[in-house]
This record gives sequence, C-alpha cells and structure tokens, in this order.
Amino acid sequence: MKKFATVDGNEAVAHVAYRTNEVMCIYPITPSSPMAEWCDQWSADGLRNIWGSIPQVIEMQSEGGAAGAVHGTLQTGAVATTFTASQGLLLMIPNMFKIAGELLPTVFHVSARTVATHALSIFGDHSDVMATRSTGFALLSSASVQEAHDFALIAQAATYESRVPFVHFFDGFRTSHEVQKIEMLTEDQMRALINEERIREHRERALSPERPKLRGSAQNPDHFFQARERCNPFYLACPDITQKVMDQFAELTGRRYNLFDYVGAPDAEYVIVLMGSGCETAHETVEYLNQHGYKVGVVKVRLYRPFDVERFVKSLPPTVKAIAALDRTKEPGSEGEPLYLDVSNAIQQAVQKGFAPWQTPPKVYGGRYGLSSKEFTPAMVKAVFDNLASENPKDHFTVGIHDDVTHTSLEYDPNFSIEPDDVIRAVFYGLGSDGTVGANKNSIKIIGEETDNYAQGYFVYDSRKSGSMTISHLRFGPRPIRSTYLISKANFVACHQPVFLERYNVVKSLVPGGTFLLNSPYGPDEVWDHLPRPIQEELVRKKARFFVIDATRVARETGMGGRINTIMQTCFFALAGILPKERAIEEIKKAIRKTYGRKGEDIVQKNINAVDQALANLHEVKVPDQVTSTKDFRPPLDPRAPEYVQNVLGAIVVGRGDDLPVSAFEPDGTFPTATTRYEKRNLALEIPVWDPKICIQCLKCVAICPHACLRAKVYEPSQLEKAPEGFRNAPARHPDWKGMMMTIQVSPEDCTGCTLCVDVCPMKNRQQPDKKALNMEPATPIHDREVEYWEFFETIPDLDRRRIRVDQLRQQQVMRPLFEFSGACAGCGETPYIKMLTQLFGDRAIIANATGCSSIYGGNLPTTPYSVNSEGRGPSWANSLFEDNAEFGLGFRLSLDKQKEIAADLLRELAPQLGDDFVKELLESPQTNEAEIYAQRERVAALKEKLAKIDHPAAKRLLPIADVLVRKSVWIVGGDGWAYDIGYGGLDHV
Repeated sequence: MKKFATVDGNEAVAHVAYRTNEVMCIYPITPSSPMAEWCDQWSADGLRNIWGSIPQVIEMQSEGGAAGAVHGTLQTGAVATTFTASQGLLLMIPNMFKIAGELLPTVFHVSARTVATHALSIFGDHSDVMATRSTGFALLSSASVQEAHDFALIAQAATYESRVPFVHFFDGFRTSHEVQKIEMLTEDQMRALINEERIREHRERALSPERPKLRGSAQNPDHFFQARERCNPFYLACPDITQKVMDQFAELTGRRYNLFDYVGAPDAEYVIVLMGSGCETAHETVEYLNQHGYKVGVVKVRLYRPFDVERFVKSLPPTVKAIAALDRTKEPGSEGEPLYLDVSNAIQQAVQKGFAPWQTPPKVYGGRYGLSSKEFTPAMVKAVFDNLASENPKDHFTVGIHDDVTHTSLEYDPNFSIEPDDVIRAVFYGLGSDGTVGANKNSIKIIGEETDNYAQGYFVYDSRKSGSMTISHLRFGPRPIRSTYLISKANFVACHQPVFLERYNVVKSLVPGGTFLLNSPYGPDEVWDHLPRPIQEELVRKKARFFVIDATRVARETGMGGRINTIMQTCFFALAGILPKERAIEEIKKAIRKTYGRKGEDIVQKNINAVDQALANLHEVKVPDQVTSTKDFRPPLDPRAPEYVQNVLGAIVVGRGDDLPVSAFEPDGTFPTATTRYEKRNLALEIPVWDPKICIQCLKCVAICPHACLRAKVYEPSQLEKAPEGFRNAPARHPDWKGMMMTIQVSPEDCTGCTLCVDVCPMKNRQQPDKKALNMEPATPIHDREVEYWEFFETIPDLDRRRIRVDQLRQQQVMRPLFEFSGACAGCGETPYIKMLTQLFGDRAIIANATGCSSIYGGNLPTTPYSVNSEGRGPSWANSLFEDNAEFGLGFRLSLDKQKEIAADLLRELAPQLGDDFVKELLESPQTNEAEIYAQRERVAALKEKLAKIDHPAAKRLLPIADVLVRKSVWIVGGDGWAYDIGYGGLDHV
C-alpha cells in the first residue's frame, strides 16, 4: 500500500539517509542543517535503521572535521554519511579526494548553495557542487522533493555497487525547504535495493590489526601516475551500475529514472539541458509550449559525474537543431560553464566516434540562470527556446537579470504564465517569528494528507533575522506540482501584518475575483479608508472579495501574545474552500495538539480558543466601485537618503531587486555603511515613552536596547529653543553635567517593541505602581508626535567625548552608537554589547566578522547597521568565511602594524621638513583615552596638510597611510556575536 507524506526536501532525504547508515558525522550549515537535525533527533529518540541498530550521530567542530571523521569511519568499515553545503562542502574537498582515491563508498547529501564570492549568500545554486568535479565523487542531481527522497536511496545503493563515493545534491531552499506531498519509500524497499553483500565486502576491506595493511602512503614520480590511473575501471562502470540501480528502483516503486531523462516532442528542434529544480520548471513549460505549436524538449541530467556521453547523446531527439546548456553557476574566466563544456564535448565526441544520430550536429549554446536562488520561471524557459530559434542566437547568455554592462541577458515577458486554473494558489505575507510560516506548513500537511490534492509550499525568507517579511507560496491541485517558481497569479492573498500595506503592493498577484484577507486593527466599516490608494485600485479593478480580522486583538485576548498564526490559518481554511469548514477546523485542532502537545495543555487550549474566536471576528468588507484613498505607499527609504541608497538599496527594500541592472553594483561587492537609518520599518505595535519626572537617569534602558532605538543626550539648555511642543527633557542629574539638560527618546519607526527597556527600568511611579519611568504605549496614536520628537532629538549635538567618563554606564550611554537599527531579532541579547563597543571604540574600528547571526544582522543587504558619527568616522566591516574570522582579523592587525612601522620610518626620514618635535609627538603619543586620541587625530590632520606640500618620494608614500598613526581597534566578531580586540598588547578595553 502506498504511503504518502507531506515533507520538505531535507526531511525527505534525511528519512532515507538515517535508515541506511550507521554513523553520521555532522556540522550544521544552512540550508543543509535540518537533515542533520532530523537524524540527531531520531537517534536521540532511539529510532532504529533498516538493520535494527540506532545510528550514531556526532557533531564535529567544523565541516572539514566532519569529512575527516567520515573518512576515518569508512576506512574502518562503517556505513557512514554527512550533510553539507557551500563553503562547508568546499572545506570537505581535501578529504573527498582521499575518500574517492581510496574507493570508499559513501554518500554526501548536499543542499547545493552559492559559494561566497563578492558577497555571502545562503541561497541556492550549483557553484559549490561544481567545485568538487575533480575530486572523483560521482555527482547525482535530484530536481524535486520526491526525487531527493528517491535519489538518496539510489545513491546509497549505487555507491556500494560501484565503490565510487557519491555527492547527492539538490537545490538549496528551492528543494531543501520546499514542502511537497510525496510517496514515501518503505524500509522493505530500502532493504531490497541495497545489496548487503557489497556492505560485507566494504567491511572486509576495512583497516584492522587482524588484517594489517597500509593506506595513504607517500609515492614518488616513478609510480604515482600509474597507480592513479588504476581506478579507471570503477569510473567506467559507474554509469552502468547507477542505471541498473535506477532500473531496480523502478521495479520496486514504479518510479522510473534514467541517467538522462528526456521530456518533450519526439521531433523537437530545440532542447534545453539542465539539472536541479529548474528541470521541473522546464518540464512544465515544455509540455505547455508543445500544446501550443512548439517542438521543444528538455533533458534532465541525473548523473552528472561520471558523464556518460553515449547515454546523453541517445537521450536527445535526432531532429534537434540547437541545444541550450543551462548552468546554475558562474566560472569567471572560463570558456564556458561546466555543463555547457560537457554538452559541447559530448556532441563533438559523438561525431568523432561515429555514433551521432544527426546528419548535421546541433549547435550548442551556453547560458547561466538562477544564481543564489534567482527565480527561474516559464517565461525565462520560453525566452531560452526563443533565443535558440532566432536567426543569431546569443551564446554565453544569462536569463532572469538585466545585464547592461556586458549585455549577456535575454529579454523575456514577465507576464507569461502557464499556471493551470484547477490549481489553488495562495500567498501569505507574514513577519518573521509571527508564526505565519509554521501555520502554513501545518496547512500544507493538512491538505496534503487529508485530501486527494497534491500540495506544495515554498517560503521566501529575508536572510535577516526575525522582524523581516516572510512570503509563503502554497499550491494545491489534482496533479503532481512541478511549478518550482514563485506564484505570480494567486487565488488567495493574506496580509498578516498591516504595516506591509504602507510599502508593498501585496495584492498585485491576486487574480480577478480572488480573495484578500487582511489582519487590521480597523473594523469592516472603517478599514477601507485606511488602505493606500494603490491597494484600493487593485481591489476595485479585480472585483476582489475582501475580508478583515483584528487577529492581533484576538491573539491578545486569547492569551496568544503576538502569535496570530493559528487565527489567520483558521480564516484561510474558512475562505479557501479546500475542505468543508467544520472538517478544516477539526484538522486544525488536531494539528495544534500534535504541534504544541509537548508544551502543555495550557498552550494547546489557548490555540484552540484562538481557532474558535477567529471565525467570530472575521468580517467581509464590501469593496466599493471607486477608489477613495489619497494615501500612497510610503517611500522605501527616507527621502533624505543619498541617491544611490534610494535608487539601489531602496529597490531591494521593496522587493524590486530583480529589476536592478548589472551596472547598479560595484564589481568588488562594496556597499556603503550607515544605511539602516533610512529604512524605517515601523514594526512595533507599542513603543516606550519616557517619564522624566520618575527617571533617575541610570540609562540602563538605553544600554539594553538591542537596536539603538532608545537613546539619551545631554546638552546645553539653549538647544531647547527650537524644540517642538511637548518635547520631553529634564535637568541632567549627574554632578559632572550640572546646568545641562537630558532627554531619553525613542525612534518610533525603528523600535521593534521588544520591551527590554521597560523590563530593565528600576523606577516605579509611587502613585501608579504599574507604571515606570519608561512605559509601553500603543504606537499608532502617538506615532507622528514621536517622529517629530526624534527628528528634533537627532539635531541636538553629541556631547564632546572628552567630557564623558566611559567607566560609568550612566555617562557612557550618552555616546553615539555606531551600530543602529539592525535586522537582529527583537530583544536580541547579542547586539547591545556590539552597540556598546561601537560607542566606545567604533570611530576607529575595523571588524573581521565570522558568518552567523552577527554577520546577518551586521552585514546583510539591503541596509546595514554599522554607522558613522558627525565627522563621518565609523566601523569598517568585512566578512571572510564561516570559520576564519580569527585569522582574517589577524591579517588586519598584521597589516596595520606593518604600515605603522613603515609610517614611523618615513616620519623619521622626513623629520627635517616636518620638525623633530612634531615627529616625536606623532610617534610617542600614548593614545590611551579620548583626549589623547583626539590630539593625535589633530596632529595627523596637520601632517597630511604638510605632506601635501612636500615634493619628496617619502612624503608621497606616507600620505596614503598616515591614518594608521591613529590607534585602530581591530575586532574579531564571532558568528554568535562575541567580540575581542587584538593589538596593543591585548584587549582594547573590551
């Protein structure tokens, strides 16, 4: 009996890998981490594999360590695996050469991800896998969640039959995190496909003192070459063995695969060749185009290494005139990308060796698509076919971008759509951490497992942390779903956070007559007047059905806090009509018990109460015949932002990054700092308001604010002459600041509403014990007033740093933070420390940042939080890799120290022109406090003026490095936010 389950690609692979291995050596890296997490959980729960033992899962210190441990387990006869991606895979390459060279059977499961180049990206392409081509691992590519599940087993069986180790790869995020309803393999099927005789042979080859042998020797030129060629028979046999395993798999399951699968017209003239999730989009588009008069096809590459030339050529229709080989990677400087070169070579070999089925060989054109999970749509597939059919096809092209620099891109019609009408398509806009994604995953499971529908879910995350927008794309239909691209024509759209309406056209994808669900504090009689004009225009033009619920209020009243997911999920089922309403409610409650049962009956009951209250508070809004609003969308960034920030970063902020041309970017990946100040996300429903009468000015609230949204300034009373009415202030209480004024002010558009500042405030109002010196108040009624206060607050000059005692928190916290409004989670425990470091040393800091939370909230586009002071100084930041920030930062320190040494030598050489006393002051300045650093900066400024007037080679060499004479603070920041400074004999007071 067939068993179906609704799972994502990672779980689909882990399900097989766990059951067919004994040891798993892991090290987590996005987006492969869930595979390791599933295996770790199952092992802890005592789940047994197909041979009846509980696999051992061990987490190593690095990806290189994980590969080394796997290598060791294989040498001693274990059945072992690992999971990785991107730089993690690259760190495994040295061991992969060894594992393949020693013909040790294993499967590495890889959620293929972009390798960091000019920037880091956590999203998917094939650049990591392509970097392993020379290791000797076989490369097996799956294109969907079902295939990832199936190929995990096929790879496991084939590696033991062939002794060639395998990388089984599938597209990061697009497949690894896509949720699909699939047919699950049984343990009996797994046992049937894996030949235990081959595993016994593997164990017999293991290193053992009972059978002493030596491996990993050092060899000389007289015999290394010959020994290296000895593995050839195994690689020659590998394609046949893999196809045989695929044939056996088909007998067991009914699902047939080939090394190269062709789909399309038998007499196709134009063919696309590619691998990974793009195959599904191409497959779907080919079927559509052939129904509309085209003669096209697609070859899905399964086994990419070893590349079987004859099987590839036989997969092509004999009528083919032109081929587009599409690579999801870029190799700068090469004649073409990997698949293009292999396809070209295959055509040439077919002709040369006489097994070509064509009188005139097809021409081969190369193209790049989909880097870093860039969308690959039917419109782009059609553009590739149209290019092949044109009079002068473009070679080495790109599709999906606008290249106005080297003009590689193909034009395509973004409105071209092939979505069938019998597929329900729903799009949900949520806020990271509000539960929207989790609720939608439950919805997919309910529909996939409780109906005959096939279900698909894909979730678009901002790579920043919680507090950013998530977009869930759900499809449900009567046939398997191949649409591995985002929904552009939605039957149902839900906006779970009303603040999105101010900036995004969330109903742009809604089809005429579609349903729009909005969470809003405004009821059905008033909500229309609060919609921006573009939203009203879309709803009127499309004659949409419009429903509203105050889910935030319902969540609060039912004890759910800010989690509106269950409420909005209930409304979706009530409106979408996929299941009868009563049954849908029953299934939601069943899912609640399964999801939250471990957290206690109280949590379960709160969620169930929220379900019951949801429908009672759901109201339909009659859409008028005409638009009444005068409100437009808010600009993506503050209009005062520099032109580049507005035009480039602003486009990314509102989701139009795909429209930016190649020329918009610097070739080396450089971006400006101090740009979060222009974004103004308006996330908080409540913001803190200062009560100066109660406050003792301890400034703990300012210190703990994770996003530098709450700040304090001390200033002369004369600064208040132009203050707006009601601007809060009080006499500064510290004796050092006698006669001055203090203000504590929040930036209402940047606050995340985390409440940490109120929680830490020690002062209570004696007349109102529930009130403190800081109190959370609803943001909407006071928003405009607090914005006005903040804008005035920013005009008040910062206190001279030389007047601040940095060893006292209540003084130190009036220093300007040079880390502000980051994308860290609301209430983050790391960022207050980084913020404080920038207050102390940020105007002379250079940061070597590891990859992790701190790099995502610290250096993730579109806007970045490291900022500048009024003189334009601030931290310079760079990220190298996940694991080498210490070495990276040491390089900073070595460079600066050497340049300082050179500068000192040049100063001494120029002493006659500069003056001996001046040179001595520059070289002997202690720079141990703000006053001394200020004085050194003054000297360096004077030095630059002098050098510009001296016509001497030493002056020309010294001028560009003169700034190293001011003490620099080199920080090494870990992925989880820890930081230390290197140089000057130790820590820089960190």
